[in-house]
Order: sequence, then structure tokens, then C-alpha cells
Amino acid sequence: MKIDLGKFGTTLTSRQLGKEAYAAFRPTLQTVNDEEMIEVDFSGVITFSPSWGDEFLTMLLNDFPRRVVLRNTENPSVQATLKMLEKINNMRFKIGE
Repeated sequence: MKIDLGKFGTTLTSRQLGKEAYAAFRPTLQTVNDEEMIEVDFSGVITFSPSWGDEFLTMLLNDFPRRVVLRNTENPSVQATLKMLEKINNMRFKIGE
């Protein structure tokens, strides 16, 4: 399954908006089979805050451990937030090509 974060907007900020985005997308995740990988694509995202990322990405990783791959993470805002989330949550994201 591919999740295009750009569909949520170019500026992904605030804990509340991240929580709402994950809640809205969660029913779609019920269709993922037990072996399917989940690709999170950051194309089109300009600003990505730690609070939004924590509510969306951390929850996604909790629900699908070792099955989430991040793509198109070259944006400096995305990279800084991912590093911060890894440090805060003591985890590592899998970054795809």
C-alpha cells in the first residue's frame, strides 16, 4: 500500500491535524494484508512538523511494525523531523530509494 502524504497537504503541522489525518486514513489500513509493506511517500510535502509526524508516523509504525518504508524524504524539513522522531521514540525509520 502506498500513502501519499501530499494528499493531506503541503504543510503538515500540529498534533491535532496529524491525529485527524491518521484517524481518517485508518479505515483504509484495514485492507492491508499481513505481509504487505506500507510505503509512505513525502512527495509534495514542504513542511513536516514533529507533532504531525508523531501522531501519524509513530502510530503507523506502532500498528505495522517493520512494514513501513519512507520514500522521497530529501526535503530538509522532512529529514529534520524524522531524525527528531527517531531520537525521541528511540527507533529507526526504514528509508527506501
